[in-house]
This record gives sequence, structure tokens and C-alpha cells, in this order.
Amino acid sequence: MSDELARAVHEALLARGETVAVAESLTGGALGAAITAVPGVSATFRGGVVVYATELKASLLGVDPAMLAARGPVDPDVAVAMAVGVRERLTATWGLATTGVAGPDPQDGHPPGTVYVAVAGPTDHHVSRLGLPAGAGRAALRSMTVDAALGLVRDAVLRGKTSA
Repeated sequence: MSDELARAVHEALLARGETVAVAESLTGGALGAAITAVPGVSATFRGGVVVYATELKASLLGVDPAMLAARGPVDPDVAVAMAVGVRERLTATWGLATTGVAGPDPQDGHPPGTVYVAVAGPTDHHVSRLGLPAGAGRAALRSMTVDAALGLVRDAVLRGKTSA
């Protein structure tokens, strides 16, 4: 499904003359890989930042270190801050971010399958909590997250805004 969603994102962005950049944690580059599998995507994809280590979310994306210390990296506001940060730093119309727990072990009290995806656009942002099946395994959780993130940005671009 990622191929179809990535193509739909590219086509929607292309029709509007807009761009997207991604900030990835648990997907580890899989989101950017899905997007760049589409021919001609250089017209709409600005780039991506993989920030697996918590401190990189602050230093590379501008996520407030106090928020990271208080809430940890698996948090809806962290996801939004990542999306805003990558949008600004890579000068894209849209920023898209993923953060969560792929497992097999819990992280900071969050079980595997706790995932947040966020999109930040020209006027506002939206974040979704994904309660994915913990027993699905790392690869499946990451794949489901990529699909959810692509769907989120596709819908935001097609609406022309990010509010739900």
C-alpha cells in the first residue's frame, strides 16, 4: 500500500506546487524510502532526517529539550514539534514526522505499537495516535506507521490544510 500512497502524495503535492520533508524516529528511514521510490519525486520531496536518538530530536529538529526530558520521545507534542522542525529546517511546505515504539520492548512505559504521526503545514498541524497491535512485530509496525503517515499527509494536502 505504501507505493500507492506515496504516489498519491507526490501527485497531490505536484498539482499544488508544494513539497514535503520527513522527520523519522521509529521508521528509521523507511518513510523517506517509500516516498523516494516514486519516479519524479525530486520535484516534491525536500529530504528527511532520521533522529533515532532522543537528543538529536532537539539538536537537529529544534524539539524543546525540556519537553523531551519531561515527556520522553514518544509523545504527541514531540511528534508535532518534529514535523514543525523538519518543515522549517528543510524549507518544505509540509513536515511529516513519526515517533513511537516498534518493540520488542516497551520504552518509557509505552508498549510496542504506541505510535504518533504528525503533519505540519502552512497554517496548522495535526497529530494522530496509532494504537497498533503490539504482537505484529517490528517490521509490520514500521510498515503500518509508514502507511499511516503517508495517508495523513495525503489527506492534509488534498484538503489544503492540516486540521482534522
